[in-house]
Amino acid sequence: MSFSCGFVGLPNSGKSTIFNALTALAVPCQPYPFCTIDPNVGVVPVPDGRFFSLVGLLKPEKITQTTIEFIDIAGLIKDAHKGEGLGNRFLSHIRNVDAIAHVIRVFEAGQVPHVYAGVDPARDMDIVETEIIISDLEIVEDRIKKIERLAKISRDKGQAEMELLLRVRRYLDAGRFVVMDDFDDTETQVLRTFNLITTKPLFYIANVDEEGLAEMPQPEFEEAARKRGREVVYICGKLEQDLSALPEDERASFMELYDMKEFSIEKIIHVGYRILDLITFYTVVGKEIRAWTIPRGTTCSGAAGKIHTDMEKGFIRAEVINIDDFIMCGSEHAAREKGLLRLEGRDYLVEDGDILHVRFNV
Repeated sequence: MSFSCGFVGLPNSGKSTIFNALTALAVPCQPYPFCTIDPNVGVVPVPDGRFFSLVGLLKPEKITQTTIEFIDIAGLIKDAHKGEGLGNRFLSHIRNVDAIAHVIRVFEAGQVPHVYAGVDPARDMDIVETEIIISDLEIVEDRIKKIERLAKISRDKGQAEMELLLRVRRYLDAGRFVVMDDFDDTETQVLRTFNLITTKPLFYIANVDEEGLAEMPQPEFEEAARKRGREVVYICGKLEQDLSALPEDERASFMELYDMKEFSIEKIIHVGYRILDLITFYTVVGKEIRAWTIPRGTTCSGAAGKIHTDMEKGFIRAEVINIDDFIMCGSEHAAREKGLLRLEGRDYLVEDGDILHVRFNV
């Protein structure tokens, strides 16, 4: 199962254009609101230089990269929580993603009308995020009322959950997303059952025009994002969509023309991994090299379960070597001779870049 990142934003902010650039899918993209009705989904391999260095060294018959799932969700407008622009339907789509990329329009482009008066990134941030907060607040309020009814039957019924909901409501009443670090592990598990959008990590994608690429960062936008404690990725969606349509041998010269060192897909994935606190580990089994994504802090037995449930059930131990050490040595045999390959038990916390060879018995 890949981790998912949903694109949200006002209509005509460039979400579908950026989605097309990232996934190279032919998704309809027109300059009028609600072109996207049902969410579009694209599964994209994660760029990983270490992985391909290992592939170049071992030359396996089969490779499987880890992936991230991008979901283009229809544009939200003011009063979406009341159903404006099919808002309730669109908000339900956001509840199913792991992280949120809020696309903010920073480009002028007169031929693409803005749904409100002129380009104003801070205003657009507030409109979309206010709708999300209000939608979550309604869920919390409904749950509180339900617990209050249960309390008439049993005073102790739902008391712990009520206290948790009241703490969450204080964030929402203040117009803020929920700060998950303020809750312990048990509370976090309960919070996830509510499926609130405001508990998900969020970052901004500033969609600029070609001229705007030379003016990054933009102080006012950066300040608005900083106040919200959010990271920003700058991208010219139209340019990257055009580049993604070019043959690979032609892209380099055009990227050099715009002083682009990499496609923004790499920046977006790196930020997504960071805010979700994900890492990558690898397996070399037979003639296949495979990359896997797990949350940081996953135990060795938990990582084994990601590969196959039988491996977690019958876990004995794992041989572990960091991918950089493996590549430096050139082979498993050489790494073993230098003492870089070690045995770890089920409670070992897997580190980013580990190559695991799991021993198990079922």
